Amino acid sequence: MNDQPNWERAVLEKLALSAVQEQRRSRRWSILFKALGFLYLTVVLVLATGWFKGDGVGIPKNHTALIDMQGVIASGEVSADSIISSLQGAFDDEKTRGVILRINSPGGSPVQAGQIHDEIKRLRAKHPKIPLYAVVDDICASGGYYVAAAADKIYVDKASIVGSIGVLMDGFGFTKTMEKLGVERRLLTAGENKGFLDPFSPVDPKQQGFARDMLEEIHGQFIGVVRAGRGKRLKETPDMFSGLVWSGEKSIQLGLADGLGSVESVARDVIKAKDVVDYTQQDSFAERLAGRLGASIGKAWAPFAQTGIQLR
Repeated sequence: MNDQPNWERAVLEKLALSAVQEQRRSRRWSILFKALGFLYLTVVLVLATGWFKGDGVGIPKNHTALIDMQGVIASGEVSADSIISSLQGAFDDEKTRGVILRINSPGGSPVQAGQIHDEIKRLRAKHPKIPLYAVVDDICASGGYYVAAAADKIYVDKASIVGSIGVLMDGFGFTKTMEKLGVERRLLTAGENKGFLDPFSPVDPKQQGFARDMLEEIHGQFIGVVRAGRGKRLKETPDMFSGLVWSGEKSIQLGLADGLGSVESVARDVIKAKDVVDYTQQDSFAERLAGRLGASIGKAWAPFAQTGIQLR
């Protein structure tokens, strides 16, 4: 009779011990899976943010640095800040043998394009042994070409669109529409030109003339940059600085470009470093979302506001 309680106690102890061991095993597996999940997220973040670029694991000793300039050159889109940071990272890496700036841009802000252009010149002077080549995808027009003119050489596809060396300022006029709708414009300003080119007021010839002079001034700056960058390679024609565009093949004949080439061929045959490492700075999700929101708001208000000066 006395053995029965001992037997029950032994069984209960074994069951309790088994339960404790099972909990420990479950805890170990839980810790392991959490650690693996954390490691996976860390690797994804590292790859996404490019922490290994330049000095990281797996980067070839000698390589070609790639920077993508895709889209309209403007703050919040393809901004000077992001391109300049990418350029600096590429040039500062001792393993970089040459830099390729891949351009696919219709143009944009003359200020942003000018800042990128000037930084390329500064970095080339600081790192004279590291060449920079522009490689054109579909289009390199206006502000995009303003940037490309700073490159040592420009390579294109035979069907690329190149040129549009001009400046524009566009907007809308609503005075006739307002008359038909019976709407009266009541604009109060302090300063006779504060309502400069107001879309709801009749065109002021004096203000229009002032705007044209300003555009001509910026156009002259653009022409000077192209002439300085291309030098004797440029075969000027009466239409060259008129805002026209040409095919990649024709742009080579005009001296606006130097030859046919892609990222791979320039890295392999010109720079002699076939391994390509992308140094393009990627905006965070929040920055991309903010940029898209800003662009959407800008599009919504576009019919009601004058746009800025554009190299497009």
